[in-house]
Formats: sequence, C-alpha cells, structure tokens
Amino acid sequence: MIMAKECKWILKEQADPAKVERLATEVGIDKVLAELLVKRGVETFEQARSFFRPSLDDLHDPFLMKDMDVAVERLHKAITSGEKILVYGDYDVDGTTAVALVYSFIQRFTQNVDFYIPDRYDEGYGVSYKGLDWAAEGGFNLIITLDCGIKAIDKVEYARSKGVEVIICDHHLPEDSLPKAVAVLDPKREDCHYPFDDLSGCGVGFKLVQAYSQKYGVPFESLIPLLDLLVVSISSDLVTMVGENRVLSHFGLKQLNENPCKGLLAMINLSNLEPGHISIDDIVFKIGPRINAAGRMESGRLAVELLKATDTQTAMFIGGKINENNNDRKNIDREITQEALEMVQEGKCLASENVTIVYNPKWNKGVVGIVASRLVEAYYKPTVVLTKSNGFVNGSARSVAGFDLYEAIESCADLLENFGGHVYAAGLTLKEENLEEFARRMDAFVAGKITSEMLTPIVDVDAKLDFAQITPKFFRILKQFQPFGPGNNNPIFVTENVYDAGSGRKVGAGGVHLKLDLIQESQPYHQIPAIAFNMADFSDYIKEGNPFDVCYAIVENYYRGNSSIQLRVRDMRERDDII
Repeated sequence: MIMAKECKWILKEQADPAKVERLATEVGIDKVLAELLVKRGVETFEQARSFFRPSLDDLHDPFLMKDMDVAVERLHKAITSGEKILVYGDYDVDGTTAVALVYSFIQRFTQNVDFYIPDRYDEGYGVSYKGLDWAAEGGFNLIITLDCGIKAIDKVEYARSKGVEVIICDHHLPEDSLPKAVAVLDPKREDCHYPFDDLSGCGVGFKLVQAYSQKYGVPFESLIPLLDLLVVSISSDLVTMVGENRVLSHFGLKQLNENPCKGLLAMINLSNLEPGHISIDDIVFKIGPRINAAGRMESGRLAVELLKATDTQTAMFIGGKINENNNDRKNIDREITQEALEMVQEGKCLASENVTIVYNPKWNKGVVGIVASRLVEAYYKPTVVLTKSNGFVNGSARSVAGFDLYEAIESCADLLENFGGHVYAAGLTLKEENLEEFARRMDAFVAGKITSEMLTPIVDVDAKLDFAQITPKFFRILKQFQPFGPGNNNPIFVTENVYDAGSGRKVGAGGVHLKLDLIQESQPYHQIPAIAFNMADFSDYIKEGNPFDVCYAIVENYYRGNSSIQLRVRDMRERDDII
C-alpha cells in the first residue's frame, strides 16, 4: 500500500512476563507465540486448547436472540401452509451470500420461495418500494430481509398495507424506533441480550436457519455445507474474527477447502487459487471482490444465481460472466482513481484540507467506495467520493484509524436524503444544491475532531523477531491462530538490520511490487523470501546493498502445488548506516 506519509510503527505493550513464561512452558511453545496468546486473553492450557481447536459446541443458542421464536414460528407457518416467501437482501457480498444461504435452506422444504436483490443504481441500498411492489404483485405473503431492513420503518409499514409481512434479519445499528415487522432479528437491538453482537448479515440469517432446524428436528450436520457462504460473508464484511465469528469461520474455511458449493468452486478456479488451500486473505482479495463486482457492474442477482447453483456447468457459466464484470470493474476503478487523484492534485475537489471530497456526476456509482479507499491510501485523511444517479448525488465515504466518519456524516443529516454505514465506511445520498454546504460542514466537523495522530498511518507491531526464530514449528503453531481478521489479526513482526541477498527485483504489472530474499546481518545464511506490494520505490536503495528494517506478516505461499513460508511486507524503513 502506498502511503503519502511515512508510517509510524508502534510496538504493542508487552504482556505480563509471568503469564507468558507460564503459558510457554505449559503449551511448549516459543515465548513470542505465548505472548501473542496472552494478548488475546488466552492465559491457560485449557484456554489455549479451546483457541486452537474451535468447536461447533461453542455456538450460542439462536433462541437467545430477541424475536427468534416469533421469526421461526412465522417461517414455519409460511412453509407448511404453502405461502409464497421472498428472500430479500443487499447487493454486496454479505447480502448475496445471506440470500443464497437462506434461500437454499428454505428451498429444502418448499418450492414457493424466490429471492430479490435491489438494483444498486435504480433502487439503491436496502428495502425499496419497487421491491415491495414486486413482492405484492407476485403474491408473496412473507419477506425475509437480510443485511438490511433495520431502518426501513416506512417501508415495512408500506408492505403491511399491501398485505405482506416482514421478518428482518440485520446487523446494523438500529435507530431509536424499530420497524413494526413480525420479527426483528438484530443482535445490536438494545433489548436483545444475545451473547455476541458482531455477526455479519449472513450470520444473522444463519442463526435463523439454525433456530428453525433446532425447533423442527433438522440435523445440524445438514447446515454445515452452508458455512462456506458464511465465511465468505464474515471475511468480506470485515466483522470481528472473534467469538462466534471465529468458530463459524474456522468451519466455514474447512468447508470451503474440502467441499465448496459449485458457485464458490467456480470463483476459486476463476481466481487461479489452489483448491484446498484457501485462506481468509484469498476471500478478502480474490473471491469477495469478484462476487461484489456483480452488484457493482450488472446485478447482485447474478451473484445469488452463482451461489445457489447446483451444477458445475451453470456455476462456471455464471462465474465467467461475474469474472468479466470484475475485470470491467478493475478497469473503471483504475480510470476513476486516476481522475480523482488528478482532481486533488490540481485543487479541483470540493474539500481537501481536513477531508478529501471529490465529485464527478459521470463516475460509476458501483466503484466509488473502492476509489475512496484508494484516496485514503494516497492522502491518509477521511474521504468522500461522490457521483450522480437518478437525480441525486450519491457517494461512499472511508475513514482513517481512530476517526468516526459515521458521526461526521450524521452531523450533516439535515442536508442528506439518506445515509448509513459504520465508523470507517458509510454511504450517503443528497440533493446537488446541498453539495457545497455539505462539503463545508464536513470539512469543519473533521477539523474540530481529528488529531495529528489520526492523520499518521500506523502499523501496530506485535513483536520483534529474528529470522532464525521463524522455524517450521513456529510457523505451524502460528497457522493455528487462524482464521485471521479484525480482533484476531495476522501478527505483525519487526526484524531490524536486514539486507536483500541480491536477487531482489520488481514484479507485477508495471513493476510496482518487490520480490526479495531477505537476510539478517546477524544470521547471513538464513534467507527468507518476501513480497512487498507497491514498494518498488525502495528498489534502488535495496539494490545498493543498504540495510533496512522491515515489518511484516508471515504467510504461506502456494505456487504450482508447492508450499513455502513467505514474508508479506507491510512497511520498510531505511537505516541511518547506509553504504
């Protein structure tokens, strides 16, 4: 990742040495690994065993979720009485995986089920009046919303007036009032005491089918084939990889690697990934973006068709179309990113001092979120990228670590037609005449809240490491920390005073990446391969034989059937003692 500013490396506070020593002895592992465990709240042999060996027995009773009993009963009534059921979800990865999961489950019991994905450009995010009209005209009696609906108070009322009942499955923060649906499943409800409140939208959908299975005697084992969809949602939506999510992801990855559904197998093959060796990173960077591309470029409905496909030929055909969508998405993304960067450089943006705000009514709405992330990488400040669709200005916003962007957007609520999202990512809609005032107020709000520390990219370093410590046993245990994600990130290590062994070269399209073989001055014969994405600027310095410090994650690299340990470089720092 190219940063406009030099990253600040912060070594995390050391864990209690006595606890680390005791755990290292009890488990028989390196003290560095023991420290990583203690920092994750793992302090005893039993806790370590539970951490390294997740169990499906650790899943919570789904009936602990508020309204779950009502939702299950209403779904059962619809199935047994032959009512038409519509599974309705958002067009992103979380929404489409959720729809595919719940639809596939309900289809086991009734053929009176269909699904609906709103059009990103025509209907926008969430429950739409167009979708409700379609449901009513089609004779659907029950709608199950997934990854949306928690704020659809008026829409649910409208559905009710049309004789359509709604079960909401969502994971976003509710407003002060809840929609008057038959049931509202959302662990973030204030009156919901479910033990884990950071499920993905697909996760809430899974809890619904788990509860239904539990009540009506469906073996839990029959739900396990659905977990590959769930891990794709958890990984792509960047919810925390702790608690129930970690358990579900562990078994989801197992399913994805051993027996994925036809649609995900097509994505694995089209992404040129090694079946059987799929990681969370592969989902985040390869599989998830491809599924997302359907909703960005064409229709999220295509993604659901892929994910519910039951034969290889259909899956590969649809997967091929989605892969083309992804290639188109990448081209458009590159073009718009370049235009946006030029606007900032030329001072043609709406705001750039405290927050970057750029607007072009011709930009593709489907990629503005990606472009916003690219601008954050380049300038490291809160960013809003806007375009025009259906007569309104629409856009996506992305933040920097520590700054609540949702709060900033909420402060401009009176200027907005609609908004939603999280602390670090949000979407918004407004009238063009409010654009200038919105930019002014956003800039002022950010200026009053942001600190210089927030404007400096930070790399949180878990521990200092010598290359000699990276043994096969060390890595074998480190792998068991997976699945990685927010709350359980792949540890970042620092090794000081390293050199390239002489084989360093630029790789990738345009030679923007570096492939290196690193050695540490104190252990010159212990070479370890490394990849440094978007760091070709360091090439000349390294080729001259100069020493540097490096921070990195340790990953497994699969290439043509061979596995090897590789360092994925996060940042490099020149040392003072250059040649």
